[in-house]
Formats: sequence, C-alpha cells, structure tokens
Amino acid sequence: MRKMARSAHAYVRGNTAKFYEWLDASPAAKRVPTGPMIWICGDCHLGNLGPLSNGADRIEVQIRDLDQAVIGNPAHDLIRLGLSLATAARGSDLPGVTTAYMIEEMVQGYAAAMQDPTSGHPGVEPDVVRSVRREALGRRWKHLARERLEAIEPTIPLGKKFWALDGKERDGLQTVFADADVAAMILSLDHKDKDRSVRLIDAAYWMKGCSSLGLLRYAAIIGLKNAKGRSDYALIDLKEAVAPIAPAAAGAEMPVDNAERVAAAARALSPHLGQRMIPTRMLGRSLFIRELAPQDLKLEVDQFSQAQAVMAARYLAFVVGKAHARQMDAAARDEWLAVLEADRKGLIEAPSWLWESVVSLAGSHEAGYLEHCRRYALAA
Repeated sequence: MRKMARSAHAYVRGNTAKFYEWLDASPAAKRVPTGPMIWICGDCHLGNLGPLSNGADRIEVQIRDLDQAVIGNPAHDLIRLGLSLATAARGSDLPGVTTAYMIEEMVQGYAAAMQDPTSGHPGVEPDVVRSVRREALGRRWKHLARERLEAIEPTIPLGKKFWALDGKERDGLQTVFADADVAAMILSLDHKDKDRSVRLIDAAYWMKGCSSLGLLRYAAIIGLKNAKGRSDYALIDLKEAVAPIAPAAAGAEMPVDNAERVAAAARALSPHLGQRMIPTRMLGRSLFIRELAPQDLKLEVDQFSQAQAVMAARYLAFVVGKAHARQMDAAARDEWLAVLEADRKGLIEAPSWLWESVVSLAGSHEAGYLEHCRRYALAA
C-alpha cells in the first residue's frame, strides 16, 4: 500500500489487475486490434525492462519479469508500455505534448524492430539506459551481495527482508537443489570449470515486491565448488508462480503449470533470462528458479527531460518489438505492421486506438491513485 502510494507511476506499476479492468472498460477497447498469437509480457511497464547478462560478459536490454506472460495480444504490451511512459512523463512534470511525441516514437521504434529484428536500429540510446548499462557492465558478485543481501560474505542476513526458514522449507530447498536438472541449469552458466558441484550454503524466505505477497519466495546462496577446492557463489531467486491476470488469446496452448508457463515465456521473449530459468515444485506448489546475475538491473526513472523521454520511448518500444518479432516469421511481421500503420487518422503519427487507450487509462489510473492514497492515509 505504501509503495503504491508513493507516486502515480508506482501505482501503475503495482496495479496490473486494474490496468486490464480499465482497459476493457475504456472507449477505445473495441478498436484495439488483435495481433498475432505470441508470447507477450502481459505487464510491460518501465520497471520490467532492463539490462540482463547472458552469462558470457554480454549485456542486452530485455524484458526482465515474465510473471504475467501469456500467449496473447501484443497490442496489450504496447498500451501498457505507453501508459507507463505517460505516467513517468507526468511524474517528471513534462507537458502533455511530450506524451504525444513519446507515443509517436514508440510506434517508430516498435516498427523498426518488426521490419528487422536482427539488425534493426533502436535509435539513440537514452541516458537512463546508457547509465544503467554502464553500471551493469562493472558489477560483480560483491555488488550483488551488498545490494541484495546487505553483505559480501556468503550468508543471508535475517531481518526485515529475509526471514528464517522452518524445517519443511529447508528440507524442500535441499531437495530442489539436489535435482539434477536444477543443478545442470546452474552449472551451465559457469564457464570457468565444468567439474563443479552444487551445494546449498544459505537460504531464507524473501519478503519482496508486491506480486509476491502471500506466496512462496526464497533467496538461496549456492556454492559452486570444483575439484581444486575453490568456491564461487550464485544467488538464486525462487518464486511461486500463480495464474496470470493478463488475458490469454482464445485457443492459446500454454503449459498448464504456471512455472512452466513463465519459463517458456522467458525463453521466447528474453533469451538471456530464459537460459537461466527452470520450473520446479516444492511443498506442493509450482515455483520457478532463476539465477540473479550482478548485471541484472531495473530501469529506474526518477526524472525525464523531454528529449530523454522521447528517446526512451523509441528505444524501449524497440526492445519490446524485438521480443515480439523474434516469434514471428516475415509474413506475420509484415501483416502486423500493416495493422499498426492502418489506423493513423488522428492528429499524431500513431494508431488512434493506442493514443486513445493511453489517454483513457491515464485518467482512470490517476483517479484510482488518488483513491488509493485516501485509503492508505485513513489506514495509516
């Protein structure tokens, strides 16, 4: 409640359910086109994009959170990103005309990815992306441990964020990391030695985020020990997967198990993340496991200038477009691009359904945010 009350942008990020509820009720809802059936993020806001490591010193900005991913309508990712950018612009006290420019540049960036997902150009890299990419390149285990664990030694400090495990949880985690497939996934990312073993060093319940509340969520430190006795460490995130809020396309065939769904979506949308993610079961529930690399960072937007906001819109829409386009053949990309080009009858160079959806949702979310703040103030 407190996190979502901090700003209208934070409220948008934390309220996926309201997004789809208000989108369905918006005047533009009936005109939103149905794109090709592909994996979509389902919750495509700014905070769910960022640099990801591929485990071999290469970093690329990709979608980094797939909890809501479904085989669905790619238009939903565009609208969600547009709304996120619009609220970030308002939070930076930019005029409304900037939002219009951002939506135009979003469409241009997305179209560039559709035309050439392999070597298409995203445009000028905005400062918010450049700075977080530079930060990611220089990060090592000590940075990850200090940031996530508030320690450099390989232990998880219990306290506000990390809670002690009970016996069943610890036994469950021991069983998970003894699984050959889980061990193989973790070891496959270690390019130094191929004769390493995996052992659980420390673990705790992780009280993290809004989407994890009430669900199983664990942090685990894994030791990677080779025959020479030298050890390195990996920080593993285990998160319970539940049914998505994002609407799936009619007739979409997805894994029934929610952790398998998230892992499949990651492989399709964000290969750098998908290669270090695996589904598992523990305590009768479905969880997915992913290694947290030091280079994995969120895009945090405190303030945008107008020029940077417009550049960011184009660049991030290119990232989303590339994730969508890699799932389509050339004919499907051309057909979807033609749909996006067909509805530019308004006053800006963007599909009218996209602009009208963002405007309608911005109004609904602003009203919802103020009501949320009122309820939070009363509770506090």
